[in-house]
Amino acid sequence: MAYPRENLAPGEVVVVHRHPHWKSLAGPVLLFWLATAVAGLLLGLLWGADSLFQMRPWGTVVIAVLWAAAVIWWLARPVTTWISTHFVVTDRRVIYRRGLLTRSGIDIPISRINTVEFEHGLTDRILRTGSLQIQSASEEPLTFVDIPRVEAVHALLYEQLLDEAEDDVRSRW
Repeated sequence: MAYPRENLAPGEVVVVHRHPHWKSLAGPVLLFWLATAVAGLLLGLLWGADSLFQMRPWGTVVIAVLWAAAVIWWLARPVTTWISTHFVVTDRRVIYRRGLLTRSGIDIPISRINTVEFEHGLTDRILRTGSLQIQSASEEPLTFVDIPRVEAVHALLYEQLLDEAEDDVRSRW
């Protein structure tokens, strides 16, 4: 999914657009399968026992409602958060947006960035993800976690910084 053009300044070009790495959804998907297995087991016990004949209709409804609540809380909410989280590098700034109902975000002009660092452990290296830390003028460093292909994003962002520095030098002459 492309980053919406209406959120960009006229003439601004998107260089990189990323959602968090899919590994952030592994836990919610596993919880979904666990909730589904438990609901299936409970339904099997409920419908398999003749002594629970009277409880089958209401028991089925209760299990279905609890399963649906678990799916909404442990799967739909994290997937929605994942879809609505954007890490974008343009030719002018770094944009981070998160949230669907309540949104938060930060924009860092390329010209204000002092340093860019990345970090990833063994598992992150295997999955090609990691954390990107950006330090801008007079601010605490900002860390963005689970950035897919973090080394490539780091290189592209550094390239944007060099281009910005070259443009500053040319404009002074």
